[in-house]
Amino acid sequence: MHADEIHQKLLDKLAELSQRLEKFNLAGYLEQLNNPRRYLMVNFVGGLVRGVGIALGMTLLGAFVLYILQKLVVLNLPLIGDFIAELVRIVLVYL
Repeated sequence: MHADEIHQKLLDKLAELSQRLEKFNLAGYLEQLNNPRRYLMVNFVGGLVRGVGIALGMTLLGAFVLYILQKLVVLNLPLIGDFIAELVRIVLVYL
């Protein structure tokens, strides 16, 4: 290989690497790591948002399950009604 060809291949690889690093926003990530206060704040706020999301999701899911159980009790199905009555009895015993 000629020296110019090697030089051009190195320049092409360097340009490709530069584009990949820019795509991953590595500079912004390194800047965030160099500022511990900002890093902690971003992670704290992210944790709060995830916690609120989990709580809200579980509340909605629980409300939906209770709604379905109420509808099943109104239908007065023998097997399901007995199961729900037993479940209520167990919950009342352990409260």
